Order: sequence, then structure tokens, then C-alpha cells
Amino acid sequence: MDITESARRSFSNTPGKDESKAWREDIEPATSGEKEGPTSFNYAGQGTEAEKALVWRQDLRIIPLSAGIYLLCYLDRSNIGNAKVLNEDTGNDLLDETNMTVLQYTIALMVFLIAYAAFEVPSNIMLKRMNPSKWIAFLMFSWGALTMGLGGTHSFGSVTAVRFLLGVFEAGLFPGLVYYLTFWYRTEERSIRVALILASATLAGAFGGAIAYGVGHMNEGLPSLLSSIAVLFLLPDYPETAKWMSQEEKALAAERLGLEGSHGDTGHMTWADAKETLTDWRLYAHYAVSVPLVSKLQEPMLTR
Repeated sequence: MDITESARRSFSNTPGKDESKAWREDIEPATSGEKEGPTSFNYAGQGTEAEKALVWRQDLRIIPLSAGIYLLCYLDRSNIGNAKVLNEDTGNDLLDETNMTVLQYTIALMVFLIAYAAFEVPSNIMLKRMNPSKWIAFLMFSWGALTMGLGGTHSFGSVTAVRFLLGVFEAGLFPGLVYYLTFWYRTEERSIRVALILASATLAGAFGGAIAYGVGHMNEGLPSLLSSIAVLFLLPDYPETAKWMSQEEKALAAERLGLEGSHGDTGHMTWADAKETLTDWRLYAHYAVSVPLVSKLQEPMLTR
């Protein structure tokens, strides 16, 4: 049986509960006495030219677009730091126009991080319910509109409210992109692609101030707002529904992710799934390490 035929069968005959054991045995490596790790499962098309071509096509469609989205997000996130120093010599900076103190400015920064931490998980639930392209486009449109609205604030309360809502909508992007990659890539393929997306943030840090200086009083959220329309139509949701993939490619993608990927046609999260996630110690270890680190790394950018 050739690779294409094997992949087609895997795609068209999705195993049910009674068949799952036999299906797993079919794609697990036949080794004598050796236990393989979670990323060692073999499949018919593994390492073939067809697989390499498929992954490359996915990369071209997904990674540049995802990196561009994250770049825009990071630019809008740092917008308040630019607003604080822009036109400071003429008295038209953020603190003077809103009559805010440095303490109030710090509080406005802090509420963003609170919202950001609280709404990451709910946002990922919505991503699965609404499809990635629709949800990420909605997030972009929302944070773009809010960033533009920051220019119309004239008090501490309004700045704080906008920053909180900005945290709500930006919270879902990075964890959403990481979750989104699980629909397309195997476990060992994801880390380099997450790193490439994160690298776009360095461009935001390098050019964010220059962009703010160049556009002067123009709202920085406009590119995100307009780009959300393109994302709605250009970001592919799942391999199963990608119009630019052939049936053979869809079959191979499904077989590749049989044990190590998320699937667009699976059901919604149940309470049992939520309990399993919320009782996993690694979740809290991640927050214990990442939240102080990320807050410290972002502090110079936000408070300059």
C-alpha cells in the first residue's frame, strides 16, 4: 500500500472508541521491548518528500501571518509607553492631557496585566468554539479599536478602563496562536515556530518608538483594525477545512496529527477536561515562573 492510499484511509476512516486501540497499534512503532517517547510514533508518510512539502506549504500560509499578527499586537500593547513620552516637551503627552500622576499611570499598567492573566483560558475556549480565523480576527479588531480609543481618553478612569479591556482582548492572542499551531504541527515541530512568532516582538521593541514618532498623533491601532479583515479570510482554520490543500494532503495531515495534535472536528471542552487542566501542577508552575518574568521584561517598555 503506498503512502497516499494509507493516508487517505486514515483520513476517511476516523476511529471510534472501539477502534481506537487497534488504530493506535497500527501507527505505533513495532519495537521489541523498547518503550518510545510520546513523539516517537511512526506513520506511513513520515519523513517523505510529500510530508516535507506539506509542512513547507503550511509554514508559508501560517507562520508569516501569525508573526505579523503578534507584531501588531505588541506594537499596540506598547502604545501607552509611546503616548507617555510623545510630545512631552509641549505638554501634550498622556500624563498632562489626562492629569494623571505617575502612580495612577502605574495602576493603569497593572490592570492590563490582571486582565491579561485572567482571560487567557476563556479566550482559548472561544477560539475552539468560533474557529481560529474568526476569533483571532475579532480580537484584532477589538484591541485595534481600543488602542485608537486610548487617544480620546481624558481622565485616569477612562485610561484604566481602556487598558483593562485591552488586556482582555490581547490576552487570547499568544496562547491562542500556540493552541492554533497544535491543529497543524506535531509536538517536535511547534517550538521553533513559536520562537519565530515570538521573534516578531523584537521588531516591535526596535521600531515601536520610531513608528510612534513618525505617525505623530495618528492612532496606532488602525493597522490592527484593518488587518483583522484580511486575517478573517486568509488565516486557515484546520487542515480538514483548508481549501488550498488537496484531499491527499488533508489525509496526510490528519495521519501526522493522529496522536499528537488537536482536531477541529472534536467536541467542545467538558467539565472533566477543565478539571484535568486546572488540577495539573504544571499550569501553576508555569504561572509562577512566567508572570514575574514577563512583567519584569515588559516594565522598561511600558514605563519609559
